[in-house]
Amino acid sequence: MSSLDTAFAAYSPRLNPRPVPLISRLISASVVIFLLLLFAQAFIRQGLGAWATGVVYVLYDTALLIFTFWQVRILARPLPEPSATSRPSLGVIVAAHNEAQVLAVTIDTLLASNDPPDAILLADDGSTDDSRRVMMQRYGLLPPEIGMLSPPSPDVPILRWLRLPHGGKARALNAALTQIDTDIVLTVDADTLLEPQSLGAMRRAFAAEPALVAATGVLNPICDHSRSGRFFQWFQAYEYVRNFLSRFAWERLNGLLLISGACAGFRRQAVLDVGGFDPECLVEDYELIHRLHRYSADRSLGWHVRVIGEVRASTDAPGTLGAFLRQRRRWFGGFLQTQHWNRDMVGNGRFGLLGTAMLPVKALDTLQPIYGLTAFALLLFFLATGRTHIAGPILMVIFAKILIDLSFHLWSLRIYRRWTGAREKASTPLAVLASLIEPFSFQLIRHSAAAWGWWTFLTGRSSWGRQTRGGIHARQQVPAE
Repeated sequence: MSSLDTAFAAYSPRLNPRPVPLISRLISASVVIFLLLLFAQAFIRQGLGAWATGVVYVLYDTALLIFTFWQVRILARPLPEPSATSRPSLGVIVAAHNEAQVLAVTIDTLLASNDPPDAILLADDGSTDDSRRVMMQRYGLLPPEIGMLSPPSPDVPILRWLRLPHGGKARALNAALTQIDTDIVLTVDADTLLEPQSLGAMRRAFAAEPALVAATGVLNPICDHSRSGRFFQWFQAYEYVRNFLSRFAWERLNGLLLISGACAGFRRQAVLDVGGFDPECLVEDYELIHRLHRYSADRSLGWHVRVIGEVRASTDAPGTLGAFLRQRRRWFGGFLQTQHWNRDMVGNGRFGLLGTAMLPVKALDTLQPIYGLTAFALLLFFLATGRTHIAGPILMVIFAKILIDLSFHLWSLRIYRRWTGAREKASTPLAVLASLIEPFSFQLIRHSAAAWGWWTFLTGRSSWGRQTRGGIHARQQVPAE
């Protein structure tokens, strides 16, 4: 057994579950009981009280918006520049499986950075497409034996190629971690393009804060040019803005759990110490952050996880209904896996505000899509049965919620641009239109995918599913030489 496997066996909550405190059990049980009690009101009460499920759903979501607003208002003024006396080495691991269409673009973009990496390692997870030709013809690399690392590229000395049997992204990343020796490693998906300043910003952040153990950048979703691609990019662009601002809000409480595996930086030794990525988790990056927080709390290390606005990247996003549902099914199924394995952390004061604030919110989030779908189904039921005395007030609540969301949305776009330095300006009319129709379209699709994620979690059918790439390839085609 390798040292990485030994560490994982010791620190994985999946393999070594810890006793679950009473408070954790009570919080988890109350989430389910509360939903059942609220749903029962539809058969007991008249008036708006019959829609108690929807009212609580609206109040909960609004409370999270208020929390985010309060925490991120600091971004209205410039944040202090990080200062450091050291310069840690930084390497990039590009995990790829059959990504020949975008492989050259991704690697060339990394090489064109303002502050280039000290090493680039392609973790080739058993590719069977033209990846071999791209690496040979464009970078002069001869294919190593399976399981072996190539010598440096004669044309790009910092580039090496690790060929692996197909075993999934987590296994590929783990193998690469043992073959790269930089202080900081940045994991980048092969369909993700970093902006020129991003690597330097990531390096400066880790140099300025020795307790920083993991960090993520902000992502801009790119879909294909199809009609459905434009639809999903429209909504996902606004969704990503809200999500990354929310991550900044939780970062301020040292409660950030969700980073983006498509562009994530880690202190390499810390990842090795906790055993690397879990191959059995659908969201290996999310699960790893829990383990890093555990390790820090056990040893009083005071580690932090952050989101860095200056680290910007564009990533391929699903542009069809089927692809979107599969992606979000996997994300939510993996979220439920991780929440279950780490249920002893919920409400646990040993983990600070992460345990007493963030994880109880995540416990509520496990059923948030069920709340949303139930609320919408009840509204349709009241309308279909002619109970306008109930449906009327419900529609007024929904309209008020849309106005709140719109106000936050327009404000958040300005804050987001100031924080990240993004040059793109969103169209105000399109932002207004998105806020008006999202509750009856994109939001329901998201919730449906999450409900599918529940099925994935409960049945243990945890395959990734086949995804097609269209956004980055369509917009950034660079042929192999």
